[in-house]
Amino acid sequence: MMLKEALSAADCVAEQLAHDGDRYAELGRKLRSTSFSTALTIARGSSDHACAYVAYLIMARLGRVVASLPMSLVTLNKSPLITRDTLAISVSQSGQSPDVVEPIKYFRDGGATTIALVNDIDSPLAHAAEWAMPLRAGKEQSVAATKSFITSLVAGARLVAAWQNDPELLAGLQALPESLRAAAAEDWSPAIEVLAPARNIMVVGRGISFPVALEASLKFKETSALQAEAFSGAEIKHGPMALIEEGYPLVIFATRGPTQASLLALASEMRGRGARVLLAAPADVAERDLTLPTAATPDLDPIVAIQAFYKMAAELSAARGMDPDQPRHLSKVTKTN
Repeated sequence: MMLKEALSAADCVAEQLAHDGDRYAELGRKLRSTSFSTALTIARGSSDHACAYVAYLIMARLGRVVASLPMSLVTLNKSPLITRDTLAISVSQSGQSPDVVEPIKYFRDGGATTIALVNDIDSPLAHAAEWAMPLRAGKEQSVAATKSFITSLVAGARLVAAWQNDPELLAGLQALPESLRAAAAEDWSPAIEVLAPARNIMVVGRGISFPVALEASLKFKETSALQAEAFSGAEIKHGPMALIEEGYPLVIFATRGPTQASLLALASEMRGRGARVLLAAPADVAERDLTLPTAATPDLDPIVAIQAFYKMAAELSAARGMDPDQPRHLSKVTKTN
């Protein structure tokens, strides 16, 4: 089911892009006409990784600093947060978890602009937010989120494109379904040979590719019971390098953009230290181990990168004798306070 749902992402994205264009344009006008002193994201798990991508785009393209809200400040500490002139963005598949819903209610009641990118448009989160934008991923049966994560990334990029009113990004989004179909055809089977017997792994990204590293790390744990840690390529030498030994596996997501050169240099250095590096990079990078698909513009590359990864992750889970649709101890909807 995980593999089937992951491979359906292109159709889900096409469905999303076919709807709500006027609503996104209206939201873009609202954001351009509003002054924000604070911008926050509110999410857990895979949705939080989607928020990290949205936050990066907002900061890089619009110059607004975005922070991830520790939800317990609202749900447990009952802290008197100032909500005026605040933008609060939440992402969720189910829209059910109280620690996501309650902060959105709190900020909206305080006069903040609240946005929910949510798959269940009739959920408590969708009702709590001023602007509820449907992911249109359809029902997701597998516990491991795949198509809902990809549609969350797309919805976040649509939000930024509408806010910035950027024709290039808007056009690039329209080309995503075809790019995702091409990404699903990439052969990442060489990674399975390395990772099937592994006990632990480091997953590396930097800049706009770091949210992909975070999501890949979670999926390794969730579907293959593989101890995985995600690091920014800039952090490896600040302690994590002590983990590197002969044969230690690293997956490095070197998407296009200003951080790519440093990630390629890191891959070379880690190979020199004996690590078993799986460098995922575009086809023009000769030293790549895995071909990283690309989108119409580099800022959309993480969306197609995770599509190629999901296919491999489902196959890796089976190779390790596990069921990716039913990870142990986990359920589809997680409710925390």
